Amino acid sequence: MRGTTVAMTMRWSFGWQAVVVTFLYMGSLITPVTSQPQTNLLLRSCSLLNTTNTRSFFNNLNQTFTEVRRQLSTDDTFFATGEQARSSEPVYVMAQCRRYMTTADCLACYDYATLAIRACAAADGARAVLDGCFLRYETTDFYDEATQPGNVGLCGNRTATRPTRFQTAVDGLLSNLTIATPRIKDLFAASSSNISGSNRSVYAIAQCVPTLAHNGCKDCLRVAYSNIRNCLPSIVDARALDTGCFMRYSNTPFFTNNETTIITPFLREGSSKKGAIIGGVVGGVGLLSTIVLVAILMWYCRSKRKTTPRGNSHGPNDQLQDPVKYSYSDLRKATKNFCDDHKLGEGGFGGVYKGTINNGNVVAVKKLLVSSAKADFEREVRVISNVHHRNLIRLLGCCSEGPELLLVLEYMENGSLVKFLYGERKGTLTWKQRCNIIFGIAKGLAYLHEQYHVTIIHRDINPSNILLDDDFQPKIADFGLAKLLPEDQTHISTRFAGTLGYTAPEYAIHGQLSEKADTYSFGIVVLEIISGKRCTDVLDMSPPDQYLLEHALNVYENHMPLQLIDETLDPNEYTEQEVKKMIEIALTCTQSPAERPTMSEVLVLLNDRSREQKPPSRLQFDVPNINIQVDQDIASSTSNADVSLTELTGR
Repeated sequence: MRGTTVAMTMRWSFGWQAVVVTFLYMGSLITPVTSQPQTNLLLRSCSLLNTTNTRSFFNNLNQTFTEVRRQLSTDDTFFATGEQARSSEPVYVMAQCRRYMTTADCLACYDYATLAIRACAAADGARAVLDGCFLRYETTDFYDEATQPGNVGLCGNRTATRPTRFQTAVDGLLSNLTIATPRIKDLFAASSSNISGSNRSVYAIAQCVPTLAHNGCKDCLRVAYSNIRNCLPSIVDARALDTGCFMRYSNTPFFTNNETTIITPFLREGSSKKGAIIGGVVGGVGLLSTIVLVAILMWYCRSKRKTTPRGNSHGPNDQLQDPVKYSYSDLRKATKNFCDDHKLGEGGFGGVYKGTINNGNVVAVKKLLVSSAKADFEREVRVISNVHHRNLIRLLGCCSEGPELLLVLEYMENGSLVKFLYGERKGTLTWKQRCNIIFGIAKGLAYLHEQYHVTIIHRDINPSNILLDDDFQPKIADFGLAKLLPEDQTHISTRFAGTLGYTAPEYAIHGQLSEKADTYSFGIVVLEIISGKRCTDVLDMSPPDQYLLEHALNVYENHMPLQLIDETLDPNEYTEQEVKKMIEIALTCTQSPAERPTMSEVLVLLNDRSREQKPPSRLQFDVPNINIQVDQDIASSTSNADVSLTELTGR
């Protein structure tokens, strides 16, 4: 699906269940008032575990849907649960509307969600999330679930004219909502904030399900806040979805003034009020609302007609926005004239420098000493700069006016995964952190392959291209080698570009590139994360002189998975079954291309650790001789051939 509606398909998990997810996200949709039901479908997910599909189950489900709707039809009721828990086919249902909705609009949204969720057919669990409401059912009680794997931020496609000021306003507003909402009785708040230096405002809401405790709501909103901030500084409308909460901001109002929550009393530590304080005067608001609505629509239509460099249309991808353009003089000043003291690394395409730009933000500036035409450079950078995901490094902008082509990237203080696996900080990552890193890498790759409007193949997934934020969440970097896969081809033939040892055999030998090449590299990286060893190191094992992949195959086939585990890990942090399952997934990713899973299928395997996986067989390629057993000088020089768009930290 193209244009203003972007369809994205991936795998999902709610607690113990593996489900198929479809996002229908309309980033440019304007919902300025509550007279609309806000039936914009953001997410629909259906369980893959169809263990229950009897007539009795669906009778119970239909009865529970009816009961939940009856509850919501009562005035000022925005949340309802229902269950048939005593039968042999139990059903648990939860529904919630945003508190700014009218009862009629809440019911309209609920009816739409019911229709959407029935598309899951025989699934024994499903969820639909819309702008105005959400609906979920399961066969077990899930009412106290707060945040679960699979939480996500959804970014729109409209951009701010002054992103720095916009980001400041949004950050402050969302931060306050994250603090205040768990302290409000209904666990809901709607608020707005003026954008400095303008007569415009930003609008936001935060909402938790009322069955959550204070800490559960707080934890969920913290994750939502982290996810939604990935859309800043430029994106003017975004949502964050999680199991127990919802967050949204926009530069256009989607609730009326009389539904605004005065959150100031709830920002003080220890404050807890019996109810939310609603601002605005109800009486006489009709005419004012009409005037405001007309003004907003006029401004919106006028802004859509304007042509600016930031919002230019360029052919078939006309919903993409141009990257922020930095001047060469500003970036030279930010990096102290690209001095060695600010240099973070050096690669075949140029150096990477730490810089502080005018707004005080620290960035990484990369020189590209290449002969690419300016038009080619800007076209590829434009595609990359529109990629927004919590597990991908943000490309903030570029400069093509100086002697070199420059990229401006998000700066990560924690550095790359290299130093945590076999560098100066080896042994500091726990087993849980390693699993989270593996899961985050998989989510980032699934987004690049299947959820963006074009397929992006990374081509060089390795630990130096995996950066860690302050919470040790991974961010994939280095799109300098990325290629866009033509829609009418299953693979493309191209010259080799990547890092030996991590490169899929069909790509290294024949130059055939598809998403499955990234899957192979991911499998190798997983083995390194588990073992703390480089894939190109010769291991003194039994049998001797093995490389990591061959060693992993041997320990798996001999049912001795713990022989692969990093010796710096605490044995109390993991179980043999967990390690075996992770090795199994990694080895599955390194099979022949036809046998490798897609990255969305990898997410299902990671989410559902109890699922029996087809045992990996010996590779059809002679991996040690073809892909790994290379001259060590060549391997070393190749792996450093291009500083990761990222060796962003020099650490």
